[in-house]
Amino acid sequence: MSKTEQMISLEIDGKKVKAFKNETILQAARRNGFYIPTMCYLPKVKPIASCRMCVVDIVGYDDPVLSCQERVVEGLKVETQSEELYEHRQNIMKLYDVNHPLQCGTCPKCGECDLQNKTLEFNVSSQNFSIRDQQREIQDWGNVTYDPYLCIMCERCVRVSNEIVGDEALQISPGGYNSTIMNVKKDDLNVDWGECAAVCPVGALADKDFTYNSNAWELTRIPASCVHSSLANLIYYEVKRGKIYRVRSDFEHETISGLCRYGYDFENRGSNSDEDMQKTLEAFKDADTIRFNSMITNEEALILQKLKELHGYKLVNNEAYRYQKFLQAFASTSGSMTYKGTSEGIINSEYIVVFGTRVATDSPGLKFRINQSSKKFKSQIIYMHPMEDSSIQNIVTQLMRYEAGSEDAVLALVAKEILKDADVPKDVAEYFKELDDGYLSAESNIGEEEIVLMQKKMAKKSRFSFVVGSDLYAHPNAENIAKMLGLIEKYGNFDVTIIPPSVNTLGVSLICDLDESIGEKVIGYNNVGDFVLSALEDAGDVNMPALNQQEGTFTNLNKKVVPTNVALPFEGFCLNDIANNLGLNRRYTIDYTPELPASSGFQAQEFDKLTNHFDVLGEELRGYKLDEKTVKTTNELSEVEDIESFDGVVIYFSNPNNQKNVFTNICEHLGSNNDLTGSSQFAVAAKISDGDEVKIEVLGQTIVRKFRLDEKLKGTIGLLPTFDMGYEGIAIKAAYRFNKAKIQQVGK
Repeated sequence: MSKTEQMISLEIDGKKVKAFKNETILQAARRNGFYIPTMCYLPKVKPIASCRMCVVDIVGYDDPVLSCQERVVEGLKVETQSEELYEHRQNIMKLYDVNHPLQCGTCPKCGECDLQNKTLEFNVSSQNFSIRDQQREIQDWGNVTYDPYLCIMCERCVRVSNEIVGDEALQISPGGYNSTIMNVKKDDLNVDWGECAAVCPVGALADKDFTYNSNAWELTRIPASCVHSSLANLIYYEVKRGKIYRVRSDFEHETISGLCRYGYDFENRGSNSDEDMQKTLEAFKDADTIRFNSMITNEEALILQKLKELHGYKLVNNEAYRYQKFLQAFASTSGSMTYKGTSEGIINSEYIVVFGTRVATDSPGLKFRINQSSKKFKSQIIYMHPMEDSSIQNIVTQLMRYEAGSEDAVLALVAKEILKDADVPKDVAEYFKELDDGYLSAESNIGEEEIVLMQKKMAKKSRFSFVVGSDLYAHPNAENIAKMLGLIEKYGNFDVTIIPPSVNTLGVSLICDLDESIGEKVIGYNNVGDFVLSALEDAGDVNMPALNQQEGTFTNLNKKVVPTNVALPFEGFCLNDIANNLGLNRRYTIDYTPELPASSGFQAQEFDKLTNHFDVLGEELRGYKLDEKTVKTTNELSEVEDIESFDGVVIYFSNPNNQKNVFTNICEHLGSNNDLTGSSQFAVAAKISDGDEVKIEVLGQTIVRKFRLDEKLKGTIGLLPTFDMGYEGIAIKAAYRFNKAKIQQVGK
């Protein structure tokens, strides 16, 4: 059915308009340019209906209706403005203003407060009644504070906590005028309160580190993209006198994680000089390899590729190389250069398989989208991983725990079931027919009953998503796993999402011809090397600008090319300046934006013409989507290999949900817990106790950590963070995430 066929006609304030059948009156009015005031309404959650300000009159109805809940019907006649409606809304504002503290001069919401704005809009210039107040203390919730005196009980934060963040930590504590928001998880350091504070229309929930530091109107808002997530969410750096004071988002439509919100102060305050340029050029003259990570722009990736073509450098990025090979293997069976899945598609799915990723910490923003799907459609969430994750157990409808290393066996069983009735090529059908299900179940610890249950949960569901992550990219049989995923997407009615591990892993994999191994002389660009160009101040041989000091584009998880802008200056040269001294010739880095390779789906669009905002209805108008590119398919699947035994002490490389990389590690407002964590079973296997200082030998590295017992964890696998290991940690992050380790107590 086309959109035109779905639309109906109605009348708003005497004007005939069109609306979609399932729209509310409020949605239809906003889309057609009519203003209806609200206090509690948030487009990204279900209508809250607590403020009652959005009432409208409908011809033929005896009483006003809530426009946020009432659906449009053919021929409806709506009146959004009248003296009676104005008086009704004014009386609501008088109630909101009862005893509200007069501290606007110091309130962090001053200048952008909905209560302020609507108090003025509805001319509430005085208050002729009050209510006896009670003592209520300000509460500390980590990065935010809650002031019950300022709270107007709009319930936005509660809905966001439940429907989006998914921790279900906030509840209403009823008590009439003395009602408050109750936090049942305020001591849980893993809960992300920033998104709840962002939607607060007043100053009740406020970022602790912003309060008393600046006024909103003093800040310059710089549109950018989050550099800590492959979603590359739209954010705004808010800057004053050469300092970022906070990060904001279009909170009505966009949801960002705490990493995006509080991981902003990673700029390089150092500098470089003409002398530094000379020694840099000498280093490039001697080098045969450039080793880099994926926290770079598309334009920088293209510069590196052109330097390779001009001078023959090897380009080494282990993380992107493995992702690139995985994507190419996926394309060989799916027929498409990239996957179909998107974050919006995940939100609107009714059946989601999550495989090979501890998604709540690997991609908190994507976990939010999965939670939205769960709450919006009561979706089936199938979580397949060797470890349970307590932070998402409230939405998981089926947990399938498998043996570490057996991912190809697990996927073979799942793919066989999904594709059993599909019209697959004869050789594919024969491949799955010949699989030994008993052997695969024994190897993976996934029983037939689990596969059958998984299939039953698909009944009467539509819009299927399959989300996979970085556990798979360095797997010994990664190529075969990728090929099976390609078949699931092509023939199994699933949209697959292959999560890029870093902000621009996808862009790098589409732009650069990457090499597997380094040569003899290595330039490290934010990576290990014989000569290091570093965006971390004085952490290398020459300082370079950080990503909040650059402009360019990223290719995000949604296959969109999105822009980011300079928030802070850098005193010195950048990669483009180096390249210009090595034979390239572009005035600005963004001069490369229109030259990104069309063969990979990029378009010849100039940087300054790229959009970067949401419209009033929440449609994302950011950059452009990659053109779809088809590739020749083959169905050459390999045998499922015997897995390596992961008996004994095993660690899993995994960062906490408030840390990601070497740059978040230096951010002041993020926690920095780098403990090795594990269950009591893990502690027994490793012969260590809670609070011990331990030495961990893994992948040729010796790492010293404190051990922390976490009763929420189960099994004999421990979690080892990598965010604080410097550039050496980048190589570890790209390795297969499960590894045998030798652990020894060295102190208390």
